[in-house]
Amino acid sequence: MKPLPLTVRLAAGLAVTAVEQARKLPQQLAGLPVTVVSEALRVSMRVQQQVTELAIKGDEVLSVLRPVEQEPEWATFDEDEPETPPVQAEDPWAEEEQALAAEPPAVLPNYDELSLAQLRARLRTLSAEDLEQLLAHERTHAARPEFTGMLTRRIANLKSS
Repeated sequence: MKPLPLTVRLAAGLAVTAVEQARKLPQQLAGLPVTVVSEALRVSMRVQQQVTELAIKGDEVLSVLRPVEQEPEWATFDEDEPETPPVQAEDPWAEEEQALAAEPPAVLPNYDELSLAQLRARLRTLSAEDLEQLLAHERTHAARPEFTGMLTRRIANLKSS
């Protein structure tokens, strides 16, 4: 028997291969998105590598044409800074002595230890004069904005009613 022509044999082989691939297709479809994404990432990484390689080669060529700065103009170093004479410090104990000498307000002897919520709870029992005393003490000592604000509002409410 005489062999079939090459084109017929190729066509038959191609048809069998197509049928085999068609049978594998359902299994391959499940992994297709992963394959596509990984291939896209691989290509993207390769492009980034090539761009970086080109930039490095460009830097090498251009470095011959342009001299390297010894110190960039934006760089500052400690030794470049002008020396300033040290500032004469005030007595470090003066502030502490002042705080120790200050008397707590007679209205609330433990005022300095109170939290904002604790002070708020006691405000209704105090007169406007007591609140003025606390406000003056707060302003001369800690001057905490939330405390001074709350005391000021309470005094204004008492005077308006």
